[in-house]
Amino acid sequence: MPNQKEIKTRIKSVKNTGKITKAMELISTVKMKKSQDSVLGLRPFALATLSILARIGQSDDAFRVFSDTPSGTKKELIILVASHKGLCGGYNVNAFKKATEYIRDDSDTPYTREYDYITIGKRARDFILRTGQNLVADFSDEMKDPLTPAESRRIVRFVVDAWKKGTYSKVVVVYNHYVSAITQLPTVKTLFPINRADIQDFLTRVSGKEKYTLEEWTGDVTIEPSPEMIVDYTIPMILDAVLHETLLEAKASEHAARMVAMKNAKDSANKKAAGLTLVYNKTRQSAITKEVSEIVSGVESMKDA
Repeated sequence: MPNQKEIKTRIKSVKNTGKITKAMELISTVKMKKSQDSVLGLRPFALATLSILARIGQSDDAFRVFSDTPSGTKKELIILVASHKGLCGGYNVNAFKKATEYIRDDSDTPYTREYDYITIGKRARDFILRTGQNLVADFSDEMKDPLTPAESRRIVRFVVDAWKKGTYSKVVVVYNHYVSAITQLPTVKTLFPINRADIQDFLTRVSGKEKYTLEEWTGDVTIEPSPEMIVDYTIPMILDAVLHETLLEAKASEHAARMVAMKNAKDSANKKAAGLTLVYNKTRQSAITKEVSEIVSGVESMKDA
């Protein structure tokens, strides 16, 4: 059994760890709240974009460059979002498992498709390199906290250029969707090919309304210079909002996961410290009892003498 000094040292070490994890829990709580507030900032843009889409018209011809799947390629692009650091529970592992499941379910037969990766977060980059996947771009070092639209805009421009060249038949984002402080749902979100109904569903969701009814237009509508040019200009803007909102949700999920992980670590440290304190008290009591017994034995032996 360890002596009293060793136990006191362990108690102090565990309590210090508990203080650190408590501080990290509080920091993650604040950052999670800021990420939630940032998501609400997209609502005005969502409403404005819905208005632009309503004025384009009902023809899908203008969307064809973004909605038609390029022929002659089975290669897909996966944007994998993870964290820069650890200590966030199963946040990263859940995203990696979701990406693996998507590849397994997406392929009719093994190895019929090829996959390229864009990583956001150093843990995602390390995972792709460690597993030998094809990494075409990494934006981990450009990600800031708090996130700004500039980061997502650079990624969207890279993806749009690759799509217009016909390099990929599909582009998806794998990330953890923020549900609540204790629930983060690994999700696969499709960016290309674009379905206008999906875009409107997304904008309806971020606008905070259960149902958003587009204004009905009657009569002829003249669009200048052309619907194609307007779509070519507005679609990247919409994707900026889609990806930025996605990254904000991923960041909120990361902070929520880290907050829960640090709370569990803090509770474990307190429980461990309480257990060590009990052991220390028992050891101390045993030592005192032993000393008292020795004194009593000495007194009794002196009486016999």
